[in-house]
Amino acid sequence: MSNHRLHVAAAVVLALLLSACAGKGGNGGNGGSAAGPSPEPQPDPATVVLQVSEVGGFTTPALLAGRVPSVTVYSDGRVITDGPVPAIWPAPALPNLQLYQLDDGGVRELVEQALAAGVTETTDLGSPPLADVTSTRITVRTGGEIVTREVYALGIGAPRLPDDGPAAPADDGSGLTEEQMAARAELSALVDALRNPGEVLGAEWVTEPEPYVPEAVAALVSPYVDPAPDLPQPEVAWPGPPLPGEPIAPGVTCVTATGEQADAVLAAAADASGATPWTTDDGTRWSVVLRPLLPHESGCDDLVD
Repeated sequence: MSNHRLHVAAAVVLALLLSACAGKGGNGGNGGSAAGPSPEPQPDPATVVLQVSEVGGFTTPALLAGRVPSVTVYSDGRVITDGPVPAIWPAPALPNLQLYQLDDGGVRELVEQALAAGVTETTDLGSPPLADVTSTRITVRTGGEIVTREVYALGIGAPRLPDDGPAAPADDGSGLTEEQMAARAELSALVDALRNPGEVLGAEWVTEPEPYVPEAVAALVSPYVDPAPDLPQPEVAWPGPPLPGEPIAPGVTCVTATGEQADAVLAAAADASGATPWTTDDGTRWSVVLRPLLPHESGCDDLVD
């Protein structure tokens, strides 16, 4: 690791340590004199420290808004990842989100890995000659600063080390130089590692994953269009807030289910799929993309990039 990266990593670790200490220190209730310093505010446990998400690409507006980040790491050690889903059609109505719990050392280790992989670097990563492919967005919080690195078509091309001389375009049709491919390989390896924190950190720093149960669910709604008329899907009565909700994207509206309504939507989704026609009391059929909200999200506005 370069000296620059070491300095940045040290600053991040120090910031995280200070945040952890502030969170563990007592606010004292009524303790302390009026003339003394104000107690330090406790850090928000839902502060995002590190996140990986896919953005852009060719898909429907509802699916674009309904994407869940691949990895979200919080300051209190929670890690939420998108787990594997069965390769079937129609796909399940809900994503398979998994929740891990790290200790302070685990959070620091993941942040250090992100820094070592070059998230804070600014070198050109190239752009493969592909259309309508997603970009991978990696965000890391370094102290009070948020740094984002976005890579178009991450994973295209295999990493190879240059033999000698300046980097030249690779001969695999990717349009990338050897240096660009090597930098992309580091970021790709980072993304794979973050999605499996248990394998990377070991049992001493991370719990076994369990299903993530959200406190709120956003529903991205559009008029129902049967995707496969020869394979009609059973209807499911919509148990959440009134549809269609407020506009959020072209042809798409959104509502947020919380409390008992969120519980009812999650229960109904167990018997639904991505092709399910959801019906309201007036008999209208709707297509609904269900998007579990993460701890730092509160409603539909959080889904707009």
